[in-house]
Amino acid sequence: MNLSSFESICIFLISQALLALGIQQIHVGQEMIGKISAAGQLMQCSASLDVLFLLDGSYSIGKGSFERSKHFAGKLCDALDIHPDRVRVGMIQFSSTPHLEFPLDSYLTKQEVKERIKRTVFRGGSTETGQALKYILHKGFPGGRNSSVPEVLIIISDGKSQGSTAVPAMQVKERHITVFAVGIKFPRWEELQVLASEPPERHLLFAGDAEDAANGLYSTLSDPVCTATAPGCKVESHPCERRTLETVKELAGSYVCWKGSKQPNAVQASLCPFTRWKRVLIKHPSRCFRTVCPAAKLSLECGVDLLFLMDSSAGVTLEGFLRFKAFLKRFLQAVVGQDSPVSVGVAQYDDNIKVPIELGRHKDALSLTKRIDALNFSGGRTLTGRALQYIAQHGFRSSPVFADVQDGLPRVVVLLTDSKSEDSVAEAAKYVKDQNIFLIGIGSSFMRAELTTVTGNPQQTIVYSDPQDLFNRMPELQRKICSVGNPEGCQAQSLDLAFAVDASSGVGLENFLRLRRFVRSSCLHFIINRDVTQIALVTYGSKAHTVFALDTHTSSSAVLQAIDQVPFLGDSASAGSALLHVHSDVMTVQKGARPGVNKVVVLLSNGGGMQGAAAPAQQLRHNGILVFVVVIGDADRDTLLRVAGSPNYLVHISSYEDLQYYQGLIIERICEGVLRGDSPRSPGLPPRSHVQWSPRGLQHLSRALQHSKRQMDQRH
Repeated sequence: MNLSSFESICIFLISQALLALGIQQIHVGQEMIGKISAAGQLMQCSASLDVLFLLDGSYSIGKGSFERSKHFAGKLCDALDIHPDRVRVGMIQFSSTPHLEFPLDSYLTKQEVKERIKRTVFRGGSTETGQALKYILHKGFPGGRNSSVPEVLIIISDGKSQGSTAVPAMQVKERHITVFAVGIKFPRWEELQVLASEPPERHLLFAGDAEDAANGLYSTLSDPVCTATAPGCKVESHPCERRTLETVKELAGSYVCWKGSKQPNAVQASLCPFTRWKRVLIKHPSRCFRTVCPAAKLSLECGVDLLFLMDSSAGVTLEGFLRFKAFLKRFLQAVVGQDSPVSVGVAQYDDNIKVPIELGRHKDALSLTKRIDALNFSGGRTLTGRALQYIAQHGFRSSPVFADVQDGLPRVVVLLTDSKSEDSVAEAAKYVKDQNIFLIGIGSSFMRAELTTVTGNPQQTIVYSDPQDLFNRMPELQRKICSVGNPEGCQAQSLDLAFAVDASSGVGLENFLRLRRFVRSSCLHFIINRDVTQIALVTYGSKAHTVFALDTHTSSSAVLQAIDQVPFLGDSASAGSALLHVHSDVMTVQKGARPGVNKVVVLLSNGGGMQGAAAPAQQLRHNGILVFVVVIGDADRDTLLRVAGSPNYLVHISSYEDLQYYQGLIIERICEGVLRGDSPRSPGLPPRSHVQWSPRGLQHLSRALQHSKRQMDQRH
């Protein structure tokens, strides 16, 4: 290797080290940086505005920095409300000559603009910034609205133009075009300052920190162009420093050299100066204007074992993986305090699963975020099902010293994915839930169906519409995590709950399995034990069968396993027989019903066999038992209302596919009824039933049910 090659390598390595030190630094504390980051989550410039990107595509930038410029432009688009009537975006690439990549009226949605920016190809050439500005003076904003709306020019360059830029830059600004000059690579800030609008400290940005630059851009445009900042947020001025990397010649010392002498055949020893090239940072003190917002005041004061399972497959892409990392860091910074009772772990997966941050190993947010920073994208196949099963088996292991000790805390897995799984998730998710692990799914909108399959409940699924929206979901995630260990409302009160499920031929096997899954996922919302919630299950066709009584199972896992074994019956339906069975053989002291405890029956039906159901439903209500009716498909509403007793306790759903989306509403309605006292508690229970039916009354009800059954049989 020759000396010049070695020097080139050294200069490159020094450059990278200096870049790591930061070309721009805002001199504020960690708390203020948190506030600036919080503001970045709330930004959205929603106004009539024409924005034109002018990207330096010259050889001095190079292909790598050009790709970073594209990434930065895409990041800025996240803070712009791109719409035909609001913000429009166009792009010009310049080097030896300017080239229009796309005019402002070509792409009118944020997604389209960002996709087109990604496809822009590096051209190379000399850096003729002045020529690019003259092009804009001559052509205007291509596809723009002819100065009828404010115009913003965003120049992304290293500021090393081959010609003068002062005159065309002044002429552009005289046309009332707001110019932002954004440095890339190792910028020459003096030239960029000439390009930028006044005052330059409000219009000079650095593309190396995309989030900070987006904040700076928004802070300048927020008054008066963009809409007002979010409540509690304000624009503040902070001392900052920008740096330029320059190559300078310096005297390194002297060495002995030999020079000629006036005397013939003689040389003279002398000291000769020795110089070398050196890279130095030239500092430019300035002020930076940024929007700051109060840092998110969330907390995880609930005691849970919390494991994040992060998709690192090719389908989620590097950009998506980095987004999940950023979300995870911000969330943990907001919720993990010094005395937080939560234990956190992080796993990542593609076709392999790794647990780089073991549960409970790191107790503070700083060490957690450092470990998250160190996670690398892997990019294999998306095997979500395999990852879920692995985590259920290995993710919550105790440390070897205390291998036999269980901390008793609720266990929660938060799945972050944005790629459809290449293996089955349904069985794996069922296995996870069978281990009493609570699942929360997070992904973009197109992942909704798969995430609901994983969690078993739309209420445990968080979907976001765009990358910015993901960060707005942190409070929602905090609530869902803490609801596991601390159920609210009637879910934390003593309750005897019975499900009566239609297993008749009118429902069919496939839909019966959907009803069974619905009951199963509903049970996950209650604390099941002798002191809080007891659950019973009845299936019915022409006759009712107790699958398990209120006092049969005393844990969630036992109830879930029993539900999975429930067989399909397949004959005609009689909802009245089912309700009478619940009254006489389920809600009794002998079968585990507790005196003085709230009682609820949830009837799940396709609407058939409702004749004769109103009378036993009324008797159940008379004895303090709330009757909740869920009907899927066509049915006579008046008949259903007589059974339910009130519209508040009737949910009529058009299809079995939609049933899962009503679970939260149904549980909420049940809780409202219990807490409101619509079904008053009975002071005591006789040995067999709540009500003293007369023998004649029982015979009359039995004959009525048999009569309605015969009518149905004749119809079939």
